Amino acid sequence: MAAVATFALSACIITPGTFDATLDLRKDGEFTFSYNGQIYLLALAQLADAANKAETGDEEFTASTCYDDDDFEERPCTDEEVAEQRQVWEDQAETRAAAAKRDSEMMSAVLGGIDPTDPEAAEELAERLRRQAGWKRVDYRGDGLFDVEFSITSRMGHDFNFPTFERLPMSNSFVLANLRQGNQLRIEAPGFSTQGNGNPLQSMMTGFAGLASAYNTTGAGEETGLENMPDMQGTFRIITDGKVLANNTDEGPQAGTTGQILEWKVNRRTQSPPMALIQLGN
Repeated sequence: MAAVATFALSACIITPGTFDATLDLRKDGEFTFSYNGQIYLLALAQLADAANKAETGDEEFTASTCYDDDDFEERPCTDEEVAEQRQVWEDQAETRAAAAKRDSEMMSAVLGGIDPTDPEAAEELAERLRRQAGWKRVDYRGDGLFDVEFSITSRMGHDFNFPTFERLPMSNSFVLANLRQGNQLRIEAPGFSTQGNGNPLQSMMTGFAGLASAYNTTGAGEETGLENMPDMQGTFRIITDGKVLANNTDEGPQAGTTGQILEWKVNRRTQSPPMALIQLGN
């Protein structure tokens, strides 16, 4: 279970909030990609709080829900039941602290050596991003939420992936462009979909929510951290003077002043991630 949790965390650590993203792609391969909006890191929001509470003893007991034995309807817990739950919770204090320490160590490895329980962890990660090319602004807003401006210009002589974080061994892709033989470019945005059918990483995140519940020994009222995830809401567009060979927009390519425009409005109900196949060259 711990191994599965480690993989789920490393693969599903990043998700967009409110955003606007544009890929301006010229048929000669030159491109500019920009992303303005929110990026949410689950690890900083969930594990830091849980680990700090467990290690400092600041956890608060919350009684689990009690149910009637006959019809399984919710009912008020008796004083004896609450006392029994509290005793179990107190007996498991060392187990919770050990689990929190283990999770913190796992996430430190995932975050490239940054300790998620450190109050300065978020700013350290933000500073690391500011050193990378393309990151114009990185502001930490608390609860794992970063407000960012990113823009980079290059040439598609290689694959492209956004976002990338220095020293993070894995991160899920918001936008991914793969250069094929024949000068064709396949563009996908797996991070701009929250449905399992469109984004398998989201299924792993859902699985992590279940794992978090399994590790939870403080009662039914304990939060997993997933409740604080921002609601994904944004626009992704591709502007190109190349030939659009395939795409899954609702309206297809639209005429623009500098080429055709493909546009997707995405939110938490988006089932299929944006996709386009562009022919570059003359």
